[in-house]
Amino acid sequence: MATNSSDYGAYTEKFTLQPPSSSHQLPLTGLIFAVKDIFDVDGYVAGFGNPDWARTHSAAVSTAPAVLDMLKAGATCVGKTVMDEMAYSINGENIHYGTPTNPCAADRIPGGSSSGSAVAVGAKLVDFSLGTDTGGSVRVPASHCGIFGFRPSHGIVSISGVIPMAQSFDTVGWFARDPVILKRVGKVLLKLQDDNPVRFNRLIIAEDCFKLSSIPSERLTEVLISSIEKLHGSQKIDYASLGKYVEDNVPSLKYFSNNGTQNQEDIIPSLVALSSARHLLQRYEFKNNHGEWVLSVKPDLGPEIAERVWKALHTTDEKIDICYSLKIELRAALNALLGDSSILAMPTVPDPPPKLQVEPTTRDTLNARAFSLLSVVGVSGFCQVSIPLGTHDGLPIAVSLLANHGLDGFLLNFVESIDTTLKRQ
Repeated sequence: MATNSSDYGAYTEKFTLQPPSSSHQLPLTGLIFAVKDIFDVDGYVAGFGNPDWARTHSAAVSTAPAVLDMLKAGATCVGKTVMDEMAYSINGENIHYGTPTNPCAADRIPGGSSSGSAVAVGAKLVDFSLGTDTGGSVRVPASHCGIFGFRPSHGIVSISGVIPMAQSFDTVGWFARDPVILKRVGKVLLKLQDDNPVRFNRLIIAEDCFKLSSIPSERLTEVLISSIEKLHGSQKIDYASLGKYVEDNVPSLKYFSNNGTQNQEDIIPSLVALSSARHLLQRYEFKNNHGEWVLSVKPDLGPEIAERVWKALHTTDEKIDICYSLKIELRAALNALLGDSSILAMPTVPDPPPKLQVEPTTRDTLNARAFSLLSVVGVSGFCQVSIPLGTHDGLPIAVSLLANHGLDGFLLNFVESIDTTLKRQ
């Protein structure tokens, strides 16, 4: 494993996979990328963030389609990156392989589980990288490391050759430092044809979500609002209470509501309920995917990961059918809100990156706040991009934009169109 300071601890294994020889220019010619250690690469073991997993699994005999697409498009792969064990964290701290160094704030976590992939981009070791996002594992490290991170619509990019975490939520995502490369990679992975003009209608600001943030809401929204006003006019901006909208339009949510949260000012009860449903279904599917291996191998897991895995192994099928119904209801509700030409804005996460090795109770509180926002796209299956907005008090901050399922190209075009007017401070 590479651990020297020059690579920020981002890699678990270095190698070089060249693109096929071609006499013409390809979409990603000249770009270098790395992949999370969850993807199959022919001849290498996908380690899944855990030495016992690597020890008990054989080398892949083929390469994941998402990785192959990058190679065929002209990019060169230079290695696999560190990830959280079994993709079961959004923190990025791995007791076996170390924690990749956040290039924006060395005393802070990089975010996970695609930590090494985000750090490799943020530290300018590669031009872009591939990760996966189940609960937030591309969006969180993108926000914490000050780079762009794209989670595509669920089911749009092939997850074949990727170790499953929870298939109802698993997606292949990617990182880049600028929206041009983000879009170039996206066009290949999403198999998009020539650009369509941005058919933007309105930007909806989720006011309640921004109020949840520990960062002043105007620091996150003013630059975005200013950019939209310059390009499209102030009449294109609306405001909404996302939590109230979800509560009113997703009837199955009542099965996951906790009446004790209704009067807390630092949470949005309906989004907390949404997060509870997502956690339950994720645990259930993780158990079905990996429970037998965990029980037979008894892997050495970090304490927090072990606790999550243990909870997953004790999950029953109670309320699972309701979880699937809730997914359908939320997608329909957000489809009615956004249609095919509106975009929803919210913080990627409510807080800046926490310090390394924060005590577990504090970490759980921060994670719960984050998941209440991250679960909106996780459950609906919509696409989301995390956009860096510079720093606040010396730490990276970000805003997220969401678009309807299948409108990934629209969202990528929109991000590129507003980037020149976004003033990052």
